[in-house]
Amino acid sequence: MAFHSTSHAIQAEKVCRAIGVEVKLIPTPRHISSDCGVALRFDYCERDRIVAALAEKNVEISLVAALD
Repeated sequence: MAFHSTSHAIQAEKVCRAIGVEVKLIPTPRHISSDCGVALRFDYCERDRIVAALAEKNVEISLVAALD
């Protein structure tokens, strides 16, 4: 998951941990986005749950993508 800013990425990490989803902040792959240098890595099956939680907390997402 990519973000427009590092602060959104950090907020997203906190929200995910608060709802019990294991996540990891990683460097954003350049082929995904150049907006922010930090992305959130998680089990893709948790995507809908994470997106809903972040929307509830007004955390803006730039992109959600599955990586091989």
